[in-house]
Amino acid sequence: MRVFTRSFLLLLIMLSLASCKRALKPEEIPAHIVIGDTYYTQFVIRYEKGVHLTTNFRRGAAIPVNTPVKLLGITSKTIEVEVDDSKQTLLVKNVEKHTGDDVFAAFDKLFGKRKINLAKFTRLERQHIKSGTVAKGMRKNAVVVAIGYPPVTETMNLDSDLWVYWSGRFNKFNVYFKNGKVSRIED
Repeated sequence: MRVFTRSFLLLLIMLSLASCKRALKPEEIPAHIVIGDTYYTQFVIRYEKGVHLTTNFRRGAAIPVNTPVKLLGITSKTIEVEVDDSKQTLLVKNVEKHTGDDVFAAFDKLFGKRKINLAKFTRLERQHIKSGTVAKGMRKNAVVVAIGYPPVTETMNLDSDLWVYWSGRFNKFNVYFKNGKVSRIED
């Protein structure tokens, strides 16, 4: 029995070590992603307890679009940033099965070197982007800036007229489009 217990514990330790997030070497990171550089949020990011899951649950505190962040580190599964010179850090955990993206593609959706030009949006869209909400009449690109991308496990194609988001782990809400604009929202 002791041999089985030791073997089992050894297996658990090996599995734990194998799943650790390995720090990436500079040559493994694409040239446009530079540790220490400043980037801007590309949509309103929601987080809880200092963590944003790329599954993109629509709950928790919000970081507005165009907020400057400093890239502190990146692993094969996480991105760590300092938010707006505040010494507040945000850990982004990439949930690849829900994004369909590796950590670098997730980074490119979340952060950019340039701010989003909010002048290209209507007054209604800017109002909802500022509050991180969606309203009838918003265009698809405004919805992305306001609340981010829906998980690919629910919305495989952004050309679809139905985008399904998760409010939390067990609640979903639907955003319906007609002619490229929100026609209704179903919670």
